Amino acid sequence: MMSNPQPELCWKTPSCNNGSCIAVAMLPDGRIAVRDTKHRDGPVLNFSAEAWEDFIEKLKKSGPSTPGVTSA
Repeated sequence: MMSNPQPELCWKTPSCNNGSCIAVAMLPDGRIAVRDTKHRDGPVLNFSAEAWEDFIEKLKKSGPSTPGVTSA
C-alpha cells in the first residue's frame, strides 16, 4: 500500500554512494515504511513487519546483485 506518512517519522538511511538509496521508518502500528531518498515527498511503500523480514532474509541469501550494494 502506498501512502505518505507523517514527516516526524524517524527515517533511517544506509550509507551508500551509488545514488540508489532508500530510507526506512517504523510506523506506530508496526509496519515498515520505505521511500526513495531522492524523492522524500514522493510515494511511500508500507510493508508488514513479517513481509519486510522475509524480504531482508531473501536479500541476505541472494547476495548483492548491483555493484556497490552489500547485504546487511
